[in-house]
Amino acid sequence: MIASVLILTFVTLQRLAELVIARRNTRQLLAAGGVEVGAEHYPLIVGLHSAWIVGLWLLARDEPPDLAWLAVYAVLQVLRVWVLASIGRRWTTRIIVVPGETLVRRGPYRFLSHPNYAVVVAEIAVLPLVFDMPAYAAVFTLLNASVLWIRIRAEGAALRANAAPVST
Repeated sequence: MIASVLILTFVTLQRLAELVIARRNTRQLLAAGGVEVGAEHYPLIVGLHSAWIVGLWLLARDEPPDLAWLAVYAVLQVLRVWVLASIGRRWTTRIIVVPGETLVRRGPYRFLSHPNYAVVVAEIAVLPLVFDMPAYAAVFTLLNASVLWIRIRAEGAALRANAAPVST
């Protein structure tokens, strides 16, 4: 179906564009004295997200999209933009801690410690549901939860060690 291919193309291009932004931000943060933490689990994240999108291309490209779930996914994209705009140049796919930097507490960061992870968790579950793939959604949600458990612990420890004040 053309609609499914368009949806998957959008998500794929979005993820690739985000990788470009993340790499640029990572370079800038490292140049500013940042230190990467938790690099050992980064390949797990890349592998999981790659498998998720490749699997969707293989299994969902001929499935008609459910417009209600697609609307939910669209709302998640608005939230994603809000998260990325709120954290700005500090957003990256890696954990980079810059000594002396303050934690962001604007936008959705006023309400959640990890709003980006919340959006990603929802996306990993919702996009397969757009294509009526609840088992796929469940499997990747559980796999993502296990990787996020590792990542959030590593990030939390790094931020506590940095102990920077909070910015608004």
